[in-house]
Amino acid sequence: MSLVPVTKVLIANRGEIAVRVIRACRDMGIATVAVFSDCDRAARHVRMADEAYPIGPNPPRESYLKIDTLIAVAKASGADAVHPGYGFLAENEDFSRACRDAGLTFIGPSPEAIELMGSKTAARQAAIAAGVPVVPGTATPLGAEVSDADVLEIARGVGYPLMLKAVAGGGGKGMRVVATPEELPGALRAARSEAGSAFGDSAVYVERRIMRPRHIEVQLLADHHGTVVPFVERECSIQRRHQKVIEESPSLAVSPELRRRITSAAASVARQVGYTNAGTIECLLDEDGAFYFLEMNTRLQVEHPVTEQVSGVDLVQWQIRIARGEPLTIDPEAALTPKAHAIECRIYAEDPDNNFLPSPGRIVKLQAPQGPGVRDDSGATEGLEVPIFYDPMISKLITWGDDRPQALARMRRALREYEVHGIRTTIPFFTWALDDPDFVAGRFDTSFIDRKLAERAGVPFDQPSADDETAAAVTAALHLVLRAPAVTTAPAAAPESRWRQQARAEALR
Repeated sequence: MSLVPVTKVLIANRGEIAVRVIRACRDMGIATVAVFSDCDRAARHVRMADEAYPIGPNPPRESYLKIDTLIAVAKASGADAVHPGYGFLAENEDFSRACRDAGLTFIGPSPEAIELMGSKTAARQAAIAAGVPVVPGTATPLGAEVSDADVLEIARGVGYPLMLKAVAGGGGKGMRVVATPEELPGALRAARSEAGSAFGDSAVYVERRIMRPRHIEVQLLADHHGTVVPFVERECSIQRRHQKVIEESPSLAVSPELRRRITSAAASVARQVGYTNAGTIECLLDEDGAFYFLEMNTRLQVEHPVTEQVSGVDLVQWQIRIARGEPLTIDPEAALTPKAHAIECRIYAEDPDNNFLPSPGRIVKLQAPQGPGVRDDSGATEGLEVPIFYDPMISKLITWGDDRPQALARMRRALREYEVHGIRTTIPFFTWALDDPDFVAGRFDTSFIDRKLAERAGVPFDQPSADDETAAAVTAALHLVLRAPAVTTAPAAAPESRWRQQARAEALR
């Protein structure tokens, strides 16, 4: 295929991923266009982009999920490409198709691939067709028309314990663990209701629950010329409510021989569906070392920096290059040879002493760690009001080293240096978790956090005292007054041109 021009990219997202894409584009000499809801008007990604346009009120359905508004802004700004980031519309085939129909380059897979792999049951069928092992379960959706009695009969054939999972989603939404037949009817109603609310599709499927599994995933890139390059696996077993919170690469549980088998299987699934751009194959690894295909994420992953630090490859730049039609030039053997060990902690605005409930509010002081082997991908700034409308992750802290002990030592140092005042965060939780002897030894699975929290029996995590918070707030307020009102100004640009841009966008709403 001939190369497609990508000179200006609209980033249909917010926060740290929008910042990450802006930086990749800037390195490539590509102009960027940010979008923002009302509460994100002074956000970091807005201030960093070359242009920024308002897209509506704070609720996502009135702003970041409005396909017609995003397409209109792309057209008005002169963007010729769209990067969806992750979350929001990143795995929405209608958005990918709307971009294509509008003559915009979608920096991601085709709408057909998103639609196919977005259905968990269709993805399972594709994996089976590619000769890849899957967790025993159903291969067709179980919609509302399928009775409880029929699901009970299906479950009897699959075996207990089992999982109910949403066909159209992920992230733990629409998922329930069922230990006995008596629990199934209630769990089925709850899973269908949650799936319908989260994804607009209440269909679920049944999957046998693998006991004490490890969650292993393979990042891959695929171009439009038939080349698929898988990378060294990521270990994502440290999860809370089925949401990953600590990731690392490579996995201590994966030998070089097993790595070859898992990555080969991942590449086979991608080829089976004609996949292009960045994607991730997720697997479960049981206690006996057998692996099973779980699902495919048709987007860039939150934890992509871990692979970047291990491989030395800029995945976001390659997303753009693939979208332009460039062939992959990455050495497949090099991609499977780890050059470092990397660990990522997702820093959330959550209170670990209150069941990890969101902790919105104003960040009155923010000091990110620095130094050798430390990377902080963040969309937060000092003075930012963390909103209640979106995912509460404020940054991703990544460390790397020659081996795992060095990467762990750097993460412990970075966590001690990380200062966030005004809100509760998960930093104290990570400090505790990374010192746990089982984590240090690599003895863990997806139930690690639940088991360890049960052992703590309500012992509180260390958080700044009220006096510390007050002192930090006063210091930060004085600092903000003496510095400049940057956090409350309009996005950086010539004032006249910025207001004209916003007026054009307002007219399109």
